[in-house]
Amino acid sequence: MDPQQWMDSCFYGTVRVGERGQIVIPAEARQMLDIQPGDKLIICKDPKVDGLMVAKVNALQQVVGYLSAMIEQAMKVQQDEEAGEETP
Repeated sequence: MDPQQWMDSCFYGTVRVGERGQIVIPAEARQMLDIQPGDKLIICKDPKVDGLMVAKVNALQQVVGYLSAMIEQAMKVQQDEEAGEETP
């Protein structure tokens, strides 16, 4: 996917911040990401630029679960390799 296609698939438009600090997530984004009323979202500041990241809490929990499993697997492989090196 070229950069323009990637950008087109990720950009949903712009929003204005209301007087109470609220924003409206564009309908297309809500549909594509299956964001429903009552869903919990996490808001994080981007560490490098003045921007925010919005993600569904359960989606991030899944990512953390996948990463934890990958780390555990990598640690087991490393331990097995180290144990094999110690055996003459």
